[in-house]
Amino acid sequence: MKSVKYIVLLSGGLDSAVSLAIASSRGRVVRALFFDYGQKARLCERRAAEALCRRYKCPLTVIELPWLCKITRTALVARDAAVPDFTVETLPDNPKAVWVPNRNGVFVAIGAAFAESLGADAVVAGFNREEGATFPDNSPAFRKAAEKALGFSTLTKVRLAAFTQNWDKKRIVREGRRLGVPFELVWPCYRGGRKICGRCESCVRFRRAMEK
Repeated sequence: MKSVKYIVLLSGGLDSAVSLAIASSRGRVVRALFFDYGQKARLCERRAAEALCRRYKCPLTVIELPWLCKITRTALVARDAAVPDFTVETLPDNPKAVWVPNRNGVFVAIGAAFAESLGADAVVAGFNREEGATFPDNSPAFRKAAEKALGFSTLTKVRLAAFTQNWDKKRIVREGRRLGVPFELVWPCYRGGRKICGRCESCVRFRRAMEK
C-alpha cells in the first residue's frame, strides 16, 4: 500500500507540532516548512521547529518572507506595537491586533508548490476550532476553499489536510499526549523572550489547554 506523503507547515507551536506527529503516524513527512516573516518570536519558533524535526526525523526548510512584515503593522512584527495581554476571560473575538494579511493563504500556496515538486499528496496545516472561530484563515470554510483552489493551481491536485480542524486546544493536547509529542520543545508564544510570556493570546490558549 502506498504511503501518504505530507508537507507540514511547522511554526513550532502546539497545533503544528501535534499535526506533525499525526502526519508522521499516518504516512511520511517529506518536508516541514518554517516561515520567517519577521515575527517577534521567529528565533524561538525556529528553534522549536528544528528540534521537532530532529525528533521526528524529517527535513526542515526555512522560507524567508521579508516582504510580508513590510506590508503589515501587526503586533506580531511591528517593533512599536505591543503584543496585547489577555486572560482566559478576556480572550478576543477579533484577530485585528495580530492579523497578518493573507498569511495562511501564502503559506498554503508555498506548501503546495513544495508538495507538487516533491511528490507529496497533501499539505498539513494546524488549523483548529478555537482559532477558526476568530481567524477566518483558520476556518473549515477556508480549508475547503483553499483545497479547491489547489485543484486548479497544481497538476497533481495537492490536498490541504487539517487533522486538528474540528478540535479545541484541549483535544489537541490530549491527542499530542497520546502520540508522545514532546511539549517541552514547542514555542506557543507570540513574544520572543527567554521563556514564554504566558499572557499573549496564544500563550493563554496553550496554558488553558495544558492545565485542563
